[in-house]
Amino acid sequence: MQGQSADLISSLLPLVALFAIFYFLIIRPQQKQAKAHKAMIAELKKGDKIVTNGGLMVEIIKVEETFLIVKNHDNTEMKLMKEFVAKLLD
Repeated sequence: MQGQSADLISSLLPLVALFAIFYFLIIRPQQKQAKAHKAMIAELKKGDKIVTNGGLMVEIIKVEETFLIVKNHDNTEMKLMKEFVAKLLD
């Protein structure tokens, strides 16, 4: 009986190690990146220049609860969901 429990532990140990590797190399950095992106979206304000997921570089005119009103370089106004902001330009 005691040999079977030691055999079970030794067979589960590589699976636990594999999960730990996945957690620290894939899951945890992805969670940190999502948290940083959410914080960046929460801090957007009028006048900020952003890049959308589609590659458009636009300027924020108005910040709403779930949308942004943005202006293109030719003064075209568009409504953009906050989730589609890729990054904030300096």
